[in-house]
Amino acid sequence: MPAPGGCAANDIRARPFMPTSLKKPVVIVTRKLPDAVETRMRELFDARLNVDDKPMSQAELVEAAKVAHVLVPTVTDRIDRSLLSQAGPQLKLIANFGTGVDNIDLDTARVRGIIVTNTPGVLTEDTADMTMALVLAVPRRLAEGTALLKDPKRHWTGWSPTWMLGHRIYGKRLGIIGMGRIGQAVARRAKAFGLQIHYHNRRRVAEDIEQELEATYWDSLDQMLARMDIVSVNCPHTPATYHLLSARRLKLLKPTAYVVNTARGEVIDENELARLIEAGAIAGAGLDVFEHEPAVNPKLLASDSVVALPHMGSATIEGRIDMGEKVIINIKTFLDGHNPPDRVHAAMF
Repeated sequence: MPAPGGCAANDIRARPFMPTSLKKPVVIVTRKLPDAVETRMRELFDARLNVDDKPMSQAELVEAAKVAHVLVPTVTDRIDRSLLSQAGPQLKLIANFGTGVDNIDLDTARVRGIIVTNTPGVLTEDTADMTMALVLAVPRRLAEGTALLKDPKRHWTGWSPTWMLGHRIYGKRLGIIGMGRIGQAVARRAKAFGLQIHYHNRRRVAEDIEQELEATYWDSLDQMLARMDIVSVNCPHTPATYHLLSARRLKLLKPTAYVVNTARGEVIDENELARLIEAGAIAGAGLDVFEHEPAVNPKLLASDSVVALPHMGSATIEGRIDMGEKVIINIKTFLDGHNPPDRVHAAMF
């Protein structure tokens, strides 16, 4: 099969994506998606689906990149330089099923003329809901209470005025790291619960947003961390944010402080977080993501002060369908010779 024309990667309109003899482009989807999304993909493309939902090995991903015109990976698929260097010349679009693109080597994709898209915006409310759930669950010891009632070896003798005491969140200070779409959605929810909103971001948000959220901006992350009762991580994982909450910064937190992370596990030094919680130097954590997923630090799982979830912050039926629809729109727009609406540039991250 001949390769597409030799026009520059950014010149989408000038470059025919497919030879005219091929009726439908080969679109390889690496994981099982909602039925409605997969059905529509089969209607529009020569879609190769992963009906068993078994994660592809790196070798299988390489083989997919050799034959696909469009690759649809998820955030757990590693689309690195080695894989991209073995991709066939027909691969011109990676339509990521997810907002974060830290699983893709964007620089290598750009050099090889491969466009990358993601699915921003559709997960904002779902992730913010889960963040707020963890903000509530950890100080109020919700998981501990549920576990107690479900454990046949432990007998609940009834209400007691001093039993299972947690901490009030009303009036506490919430420090949000990353005030993008999700961070702002978290702030709106937290404000409704009576928390005081503080934030650290690469850039200060617009004044009208600050006024709406009654948010206090901190240019210094260190200064903010030392004063917060709850810290919520809502920034993407990039080389600049790897271990942003390092061992040094985690030690700045008050011993009564809680950490919530629904962003990416790599943003926190997980081993140090586990050590500090075990030592009583941090009160607890609500975690939906982990540094070495699917592996989780055993100390975190053993701690009653940690609410741990299996990366389900965006796991709603509505959210997954919306993500799939965005993937389809990005693919179809690209195939029609236009710039896909959710095109990713390395500078964005």
